[in-house]
Amino acid sequence: MLILNCKYFFKQNVMKKFSIEPTILKAAPDYKGIALSCSLTNTNYDKRLWEKFDFEIELFRRQYVIEDIKELPGIYEMRKLYKRLGKDPNRYRPSAEALCRRILKDRNLYKINTLVDVINLISIHTGFSIGGFDCDKISGNLQFGVGVAGEKYDAIGRGQLNIEGLPVYRDNLGGIGTPTSDEERTKINIETRRLLMIINSADGTDGLEEALDLSRKFLIEYLMAKDIEVLWL
Repeated sequence: MLILNCKYFFKQNVMKKFSIEPTILKAAPDYKGIALSCSLTNTNYDKRLWEKFDFEIELFRRQYVIEDIKELPGIYEMRKLYKRLGKDPNRYRPSAEALCRRILKDRNLYKINTLVDVINLISIHTGFSIGGFDCDKISGNLQFGVGVAGEKYDAIGRGQLNIEGLPVYRDNLGGIGTPTSDEERTKINIETRRLLMIINSADGTDGLEEALDLSRKFLIEYLMAKDIEVLWL
């Protein structure tokens, strides 16, 4: 398979290189992303974080109605990419859209653990769908491509997910994440000590610097992150 945009990855963590397949670049020529790796200390719950979460949720509910969500920056562009790849974004919603819809439907957000909660908060604030993975569960290099028919994918909390036509990150063993849902095999839990976080933008770099700054701030403040390394994709 032809691979484009091959880049060497982190010195201390994870893979040796990251590459993007032509199918993605054809559907989204302006695709950009950020991969962030760090060491951290995860916890079950952080009261300070959820006080901030509650403030963000209340602000979001005052600013938007549910009809606005699919037009928000980050979400709008990812929905367009899904359509170009032949995937219905109303049936397979990008995770940022699903979180925002849940807020405006007055449903409580799940409290998973502090690391997952931080990633969800960043996603809501920025509109970007964000993959969060346990570095120690990733095998080898990463490629970013498109799911194919019959490809096995055990989505977190959803069971087997049909990822045909979805953007998908794969390591040497198979898929680990899509903008809709991450895979069980590499999921974050309370024992996670090394993070790989991928922020996805289907249309250029607008908003990515803000998302990166916010990610650094929250990871340090709530998870004592160190050895932070960043790769622009």
